Amino acid sequence: MLSSIADSVCQFENAIASRIGAQDYKLWFKNATRFTIADEFVRLEVPNVFVGEWIERHFMPALQDAAEEVTSKRLEIVFSIDPTIAKELRRKQPDSQSKFAADNPERLARKRKKAGAVAVPQTLQGRLNDFIVGDSNRLAASCAKAVAEAPCTQFNPLFIHGGSGLGKTHLLQGICNELQDRHPGLRWKYVSGEDFTNQFVYAVKNGERDAFHQRFRRLDVLVIDDVHFFANKRATQEEFLHTFNAIDASGKQVVMASDAHPKLIGHLSEHLVSRFIAGMVVKIDSPDHATRVGVLQKRAAKLNFEVRPEVIEYIAANFQANVRELEGALLKLVALARLSGEPLTLPLAHRGLGDLIANTVPVIKLTDIESAVSIFFGLAPADLHTSRKTRTIALARGVAMYLARAHTAMSFPEIGRFMGNKNHSTVILACRRIKNILNNGQIAKWMTPAGEKEGNLVEIIGQLEEQLGLKSSSAEQVQTS
Repeated sequence: MLSSIADSVCQFENAIASRIGAQDYKLWFKNATRFTIADEFVRLEVPNVFVGEWIERHFMPALQDAAEEVTSKRLEIVFSIDPTIAKELRRKQPDSQSKFAADNPERLARKRKKAGAVAVPQTLQGRLNDFIVGDSNRLAASCAKAVAEAPCTQFNPLFIHGGSGLGKTHLLQGICNELQDRHPGLRWKYVSGEDFTNQFVYAVKNGERDAFHQRFRRLDVLVIDDVHFFANKRATQEEFLHTFNAIDASGKQVVMASDAHPKLIGHLSEHLVSRFIAGMVVKIDSPDHATRVGVLQKRAAKLNFEVRPEVIEYIAANFQANVRELEGALLKLVALARLSGEPLTLPLAHRGLGDLIANTVPVIKLTDIESAVSIFFGLAPADLHTSRKTRTIALARGVAMYLARAHTAMSFPEIGRFMGNKNHSTVILACRRIKNILNNGQIAKWMTPAGEKEGNLVEIIGQLEEQLGLKSSSAEQVQTS
């Protein structure tokens, strides 16, 4: 049986490589992911949020087709984060991923155009009635429901922000599905910030700007996910501002989501920020205990697998960061139970999740810190892993290391390994430099496409801590030696 499972995984990996090409497979999957194939789903373990979200955006159709080829069934692809995978990655891989993501928008645009991926999705997974509502997301869910029921009447624009894996995409897709059911004649489009950028680049390069305007400016509802992708892209921001204005002037609806509040997205034009905050800006926080239990119960029912209440409580108590983390832990246990033929008991949960729980709390926090800092400075998370030492990257990397030291139990060597295999002395010096700036009241300076920008680092770190839901730290509390 185990041989059969290993053969299936091998066939699945070969099927993926044949669809996306050897280069992409080597860059994003080989030694960077692990697969588990079960009766109803394929579980994909990734080392961090950045890799998982990139794979989900760019390779999901290929993964689904490969799974169907190997199993003859249309299986669901689910993601979970396993920080231990990071130890297997070579040092230069984050540099390669960052360069690939940053330098190839035209290539991605051509690839998506050829595959027909630029069209409005015919089906989206998220449903509003599947969304588990709790104190952490009640306002966002209410606003999404109001927009779906009566678009263009209130909450326009609607801007939802919060950390990765908290349900922003679920709500946006739920709005679209609800619009399709309630208002079938309504013209709507769901697209990510990256897809909007790639389509714009393709339109400019191929002289198709009029067609691009037709697609986006005559909509009744425009839904944009991952708006923070516009950071540091002046031409795309200008185009989106014109698109936004055209839709708004027609009395139509715009819905957006981002990992950060509009004011905390680095290199975002003041015109866009002012338009965004003129509407309804609502935050989704990490799920409380009751919400986590509800998510797990609903997920278990969807998997048609009996999970005992004590196991649900155990998972909910130990995985608190986001919904994606919760579902990944549950799926791992379901897969273990099905593969071993054992019932899903609390002892099995202890064995199956022990290593993951030991690594989850500090690494998840550091991943969130890294994401928030990179968005604020208009960078990709992978930029912080590179060996580049530009003023902006060095400052952002230092702030991330400082916050990691202040708010996690990770040691200097552990932070260094996470941030691209940096030496522990590099982390010490970075924390010391940030601490000195804070103690001396100096102004931090960094570069943007519009020129040099400066700000009070105490206020910047305070804003980032507030966004992350962390208690404010003082420079004296951070150990730098």
